[in-house]
Amino acid sequence: MYVVTGATGNIGAELVRALAEDGQQVRAVVRDPARASLPEGVEAVTGDLNRPETLADALDGAHGMYLMPGYENLDELLALAGKSGLARVVLLSSGSAALADLGNAVSRYMTLSEQAVRESGLPWTFLRPRSFMSNALRWLPQLAAGDVVRAQFSWVRVAAVDPADIAAVAARALTGGDLDGRILDLTGPAALLPAEQVAVLAEVLDRPLVCRDLDEEETRAELTATMPRAYAEAFTSFFIDGTLDESEVHPTVREVTGRPPRTFRQWAEAHADAFRTEPA
Repeated sequence: MYVVTGATGNIGAELVRALAEDGQQVRAVVRDPARASLPEGVEAVTGDLNRPETLADALDGAHGMYLMPGYENLDELLALAGKSGLARVVLLSSGSAALADLGNAVSRYMTLSEQAVRESGLPWTFLRPRSFMSNALRWLPQLAAGDVVRAQFSWVRVAAVDPADIAAVAARALTGGDLDGRILDLTGPAALLPAEQVAVLAEVLDRPLVCRDLDEEETRAELTATMPRAYAEAFTSFFIDGTLDESEVHPTVREVTGRPPRTFRQWAEAHADAFRTEPA
């Protein structure tokens, strides 16, 4: 039995599907089981990661858990998992955990989440994916309005990874034992600029999309207008100050799964329907 937290998210939904298709027993932790769309045979359980006691039933008899980062009282949840006999934790983290910068809001919660898992005494695997290809979905409102995409951090190359590839690695880490104690850096096969992603979308969607590159000042303004200040400052530090490099391509997906990571074009083709909105 494998417990998947964040079971309806970008990675969690793919992981639940991968485990179910492999014939594994899965408990999907969701806030409202009645509204969760899950594969046949998957058990939906209610739980709140900020309230560890609500996951007691989900952990009962479980062999492994896929754990989301950044929640309160992770140490209590992990203690509960240890008492239940859990054999393995696969933690979703990020490349920013390697910075161990407790003054950066994003790096802080990734770093502290990894620390809590290490200190739990449970066997673990850390997944450190770079930016997700699915982050391109943030352009949907702009695509609904027209063919111009305003791109933040337009000068930054990122080796973005398909969430399905992260899930495939997570499934291997959960169901095997050979990845225990490993930190896995996960990327796609190429580092692209935002304009290059937009060009791929234009071809896949057969639309005359144009990328409007935002400069540093415009990027800062959009960040502060759309997210809490601490997170705006974190991403500014990563990609304007250059404290985090997400351009390096890692071979981990191929090494773990035996196949190459999906390209951004493959991801875009698989999710084209999500982008097919008529301009206003």
